[in-house]
Amino acid sequence: MFEFTVQARSGRARTAQFATPRGTVQTPMFMPVGTQGTVKGISPQELTEIGSQMILGNTYHLMLRPGEALVEAHGGLPGFTAYPGPFLTDSGGFQVMSLGHMRKITEEGVVFKSHLDGSLVNLTPERSVQVQEALGADVIMAFDECPPFPAEREYIRASLERTIRWLERCLTVKRKSEQALFAIVQGGIHEDLRQRSLDLTLPFGTPGFAIGGLAVGESKEEMFPAVAFTAERLPENKPRYLMGVGHPEDLVAGIALGVDMFDCVYPTRTGRFGYALTDVGRLNMNSSAPRRQLEPIDPECDCYACRHYTRAYLAHLLRAEEMLAPRMLSLHNLRYLHRLVERAREAISRGQFTEWATEWGDTYFKGQTPEWFRKALHPETARPD
Repeated sequence: MFEFTVQARSGRARTAQFATPRGTVQTPMFMPVGTQGTVKGISPQELTEIGSQMILGNTYHLMLRPGEALVEAHGGLPGFTAYPGPFLTDSGGFQVMSLGHMRKITEEGVVFKSHLDGSLVNLTPERSVQVQEALGADVIMAFDECPPFPAEREYIRASLERTIRWLERCLTVKRKSEQALFAIVQGGIHEDLRQRSLDLTLPFGTPGFAIGGLAVGESKEEMFPAVAFTAERLPENKPRYLMGVGHPEDLVAGIALGVDMFDCVYPTRTGRFGYALTDVGRLNMNSSAPRRQLEPIDPECDCYACRHYTRAYLAHLLRAEEMLAPRMLSLHNLRYLHRLVERAREAISRGQFTEWATEWGDTYFKGQTPEWFRKALHPETARPD
């Protein structure tokens, strides 16, 4: 039911088809985040039109509101949201970190104070799987703890070992064969702890593996050696998912290191703040210059905003606080990331990914390409400092 077929390779970068019950997706791919059952401001029709392939839902938020039973009554997230394609749900583990002041971790699970009304919520591995099965996603995640950055090495070690025990409990209670459960490799930025997590996680042989515990405050110089180390040691015949990563430069670097799947709220959040993503960096639509510019955000982009509106018009909408502005900027930013991975897939298919990524980086960084990015494009010669 879940088949992952590598089609082309260029260095460590690869393209593949990942078959799911609701359709086959092409990797590498970026997945828009629909925390509350919607990608903020974007309709399912628009998501389809811009090339979205798989959408994320958030277990913690959806179990609190509206509750997984109501989503299940709609036939799961596809029926609830009217997005017909594949879904991935996180496990709630990220909230273990992000709600640090409102939770208590034990071997049994995590007790939260709801951010909605302050009531106590008990989230265990068993409960996480139960909720995700009700939400009906194609890919579900094992319940884990994402340690904060920085954290003591011994805390990270104890946390990753508890995450393994939680993984075993998740697999014990999982019932639906039409859902693929991905295990999550932790270990922070420490190679020996990453190796420890790999040694404990890989024997479970889940249909895919995620790289967790990164993009939580560490520098890119610290993050990408950990990505390189982990991705290289994950199975060749299964998808690799780098969780919570979605800046353009991070996608290109992650693809170079063999990552297949990415997600992040960055494109929609930055769009709501008035920024547009382009090959020459982030364009501040709140600044004075766009107010007089009659060209589109990006003349190469085929999104609705770029085909119909000028920068001046969108800048006007922002100043007037019209809701169309953040919608169109979010739509453009999502399409930009989808186009970015599409171009990466084409370069991999030609066997020229490193050349394409180097040229893209020279443009994006305006000739000042950082060393961490260069190392990611040439992982065989790179060594952590």
